[in-house]
Amino acid sequence: MTAITRPKTHLAVLIILGITHLLNDLMQSLIPASYPILKAAYGLDFTQIGMITLTFQVAGAMLQPVIGMITDKHPAPYSPVVGMMFTLSGLVCLAYAPSYGTILVSVALIGIGSSIFHPEATRMARYASGGRHGFAQGIFQVGGQAGGALGPVLAALIIVPWGQPSLAGFAVLALMAMMLLTWIGSKQRSISAEFFRLRAAVNGGGDATDAPRHAPLTIGIGLFVLTFLMFTKNTYNESFRSYYTFYLIEEFGLSIPSAQIMLFIFLLAAAFGVLIGGIVGDRIGRYRIIWISVLGPLPFTLILPYADLFWTGVLTVVINLIMASAFASILIYAIDLLPNRIGMIGGLFYGLNFGLGGIAAAMLGGLADSYGVDSVYLFCSFLPLAGLATWFLPRLNDGKGRTT
Repeated sequence: MTAITRPKTHLAVLIILGITHLLNDLMQSLIPASYPILKAAYGLDFTQIGMITLTFQVAGAMLQPVIGMITDKHPAPYSPVVGMMFTLSGLVCLAYAPSYGTILVSVALIGIGSSIFHPEATRMARYASGGRHGFAQGIFQVGGQAGGALGPVLAALIIVPWGQPSLAGFAVLALMAMMLLTWIGSKQRSISAEFFRLRAAVNGGGDATDAPRHAPLTIGIGLFVLTFLMFTKNTYNESFRSYYTFYLIEEFGLSIPSAQIMLFIFLLAAAFGVLIGGIVGDRIGRYRIIWISVLGPLPFTLILPYADLFWTGVLTVVINLIMASAFASILIYAIDLLPNRIGMIGGLFYGLNFGLGGIAAAMLGGLADSYGVDSVYLFCSFLPLAGLATWFLPRLNDGKGRTT
């Protein structure tokens, strides 16, 4: 009997993917990080701020599943390079936007760029994982979360003192990402061939596309519950991404740069959370991680609206550290439901991550305008109760006799 070669984890590829995800999400995060400046310069209200987020995230959401389905049938290893071209053009337009309408067009271009980047990058992370799917997604996600965390810091250090036109300078990051993604594209054919060859060997010499198949009802229930959990999680996260700086300024009298640094600390916690969640998920299963990450923050979210500045900082770090571990496990769980549709699932769930967050931002913007920004955090404090829906997730076999 021929021994099956253990799959190789392509660490260099995963690290480069993580770096490109960092650059992509850093450029995205400049949008909410610039909200205080845009609000003052254009006289915007919170509803208009929410509409900027909605435009950006819906633009990023709509194309991702479509691109994922297309690339599942016709792989396009260099498509993320094209996505970065859209992001570059959006940044330059935003830097010199003469009106609110132009701002909306600019953020839509950046959203489209991300929608093209994520499906193929998710596929490559899967191929390069060597079977360590949580670890691979953890590295990929930690890059994105770190990039998202750096946006507020760079806004405080560069955009606040130099103004809105300084956004154009960040276009150089898009050029760097394009070069790295070109290298990744050149590696995809050989790594994907290895992935399918080894999967065929595991399946006893069958078709390389053979994989565990689940009943349509199991898939439907699983995707519905995961989508619901994503919506509640993203609603809470969006309360911080879009309105945390305003909350800190109004409640505690912080300056814009100080509030941006607090936002950076909150987002940095997510970078550690996704990596820890991915690694631990490989050991204890996705099902348990989803339970912990969605329901676990509840005691802390209930206390947050009543905390002083110091404890607000502590609690937001703890909340995001726990909650951030959910996304990698939710994504891998969804891929395990439909293992032959990696691009479609990657596009769908990154699209949901964008689109549901945008809808939540618009809703929370209306709430903040009507009742004050502090009401946003009082409402959101109960959202982790949605984690009880994890009970309805189907239990999946990971192919090793264990349930995930």
